[in-house]
Amino acid sequence: MKKIMLVCSAGMSTSLLVTKMQAAAKDKGVEVEIFACSEAEAKSRYHEVDILLLGPQVRFLLPKIQKAVAESHIPVAVIDSVDYGTMNGAVVLEKALKL
Repeated sequence: MKKIMLVCSAGMSTSLLVTKMQAAAKDKGVEVEIFACSEAEAKSRYHEVDILLLGPQVRFLLPKIQKAVAESHIPVAVIDSVDYGTMNGAVVLEKALKL
């Protein structure tokens, strides 16, 4: 089972997207654990996840987080702004699993 963490400023704006991604995973029969948290909380949880996704509002953190997880080989990506804005959980999930 893959664990996917979504990171945003406060950990709240991604909650709806998490719900949509979980529904998409259930529809596809994919077992994943998906959760959202703030940047501050994320630092202490890097070791728990297989995939890290950043909300568009924190895209500036990409180099910093990539460096922090480089030795663990955890893929890190920024969620596409359109997918985020439309809360397209199915597309975000698909892109995450391809990482």
